[in-house]
Amino acid sequence: MPFLTIVTITYNAEKYLERTLKSIQSALFNTTNSSEIEYLIIDGNSQDTTLKIAKEYSQIITKIVSEPDSGLYDAMNKGLALATGKYVWFMNAGDEIFDKNVVSNLILSFETNADVYYSDAMLVREDSTEVGLRSKFTPHSLPENLKWQDFALGMKVCHQAFIVKKAITPIYDITNLSADIDWEITCLKKADKIQFLHFTLCRYLLGGISVKNHKRSLIDRLKVLRKHFGLIPAIWNHLFIFWRGFLFARSNGKYW
Repeated sequence: MPFLTIVTITYNAEKYLERTLKSIQSALFNTTNSSEIEYLIIDGNSQDTTLKIAKEYSQIITKIVSEPDSGLYDAMNKGLALATGKYVWFMNAGDEIFDKNVVSNLILSFETNADVYYSDAMLVREDSTEVGLRSKFTPHSLPENLKWQDFALGMKVCHQAFIVKKAITPIYDITNLSADIDWEITCLKKADKIQFLHFTLCRYLLGGISVKNHKRSLIDRLKVLRKHFGLIPAIWNHLFIFWRGFLFARSNGKYW
């Protein structure tokens, strides 16, 4: 059984996929443990050159599955079902492993046998220029002793900077655009040991599905927070999230 399964979700991702593949290739080539890494690409039946690009990196890809799906979280559920690694890490098209040393450092970190590993994420634009660390460029400060209760005010940890033992992972709610928050909270509730990593795991490409569908994602986030914290606390926390975001944007500029 491999130590780690990396999963990349794609759909007509020809514009962004190669940056992801290059970063994973660089990281895998820089570790002596590459045989302990499984890499899956779950594609939603792309009609552009996504699959052609992926096949050019066949030496690092364990399996490519391409078939119609019901959206991002349906594809992520397929990735979970196929993953055979002890840990699962989602690195979607456009996102990148931070640098070539990350995977080798991560393998060493796995010696502590934590249930969840997490770190900060570097936000980047489409031209690859860095915006800044997520914990500095957004209101989401990053605690070094993470608890599920920290998500009362939203997505505390970027999904691409969150690695979990497959044994405790739930399935994603494919009807909710904020299913990633729900997924992380549930993982943290099940985890006995949670470890902060003092190195950055990923480069996160700005402009994901929740940003493109901002209004619906806010409603779906309220549903998630209500599920875990109750209706009144969820409403109160959402009011605080909006106020906090307004103050932060006024002082630092728009961050979404």
